[in-house]
Amino acid sequence: MVADVSEMRNELQSRDSLWRKIQLECQQLYTELLKIKEYKDMQEMQKKHQSSHVQLTEQLENKNTELLLFAESQEHQEELNKIRNHVYQEEQSHCSEQERMKTEISDLTEELHQKEITIATVMEKASLLERQLKMELETKHKLLTKQQLLEFHYQVIKSENTHLKEMV
Repeated sequence: MVADVSEMRNELQSRDSLWRKIQLECQQLYTELLKIKEYKDMQEMQKKHQSSHVQLTEQLENKNTELLLFAESQEHQEELNKIRNHVYQEEQSHCSEQERMKTEISDLTEELHQKEITIATVMEKASLLERQLKMELETKHKLLTKQQLLEFHYQVIKSENTHLKEMV
């Protein structure tokens, strides 16, 4: 019976260790969730950047209009062409940067989605394991109580038996 009690204690300690590991994994997932929130903040900053891109594009269009008016009224056609080329290159550079940022945002969004799915799955598993552990702990506690009660009855009967032997 002592061996059974020891075995039950060992199993309870093992399950407690498993529970602690699950809690550690949940903490790690919480840390990852914080990182994901940082990604979302970065996405918001990129949206603001896109907004500023629209303003810059409008400014570029205004400059183009001014350049056209300037070209019509001035003799500086060569300088105007240089400026147009420069504006065009800037627009192209800005567009390619914007495309790169859209791709990066899409990748980060996908990564965020995958991590959210992983976190939900782990949380479900942790909840299930916690319920199973609680049920098993209750069962082990009932068995331990029953064993202790049987041990007590055994001692009482043994004592009565010894007393009866002495009387005989």
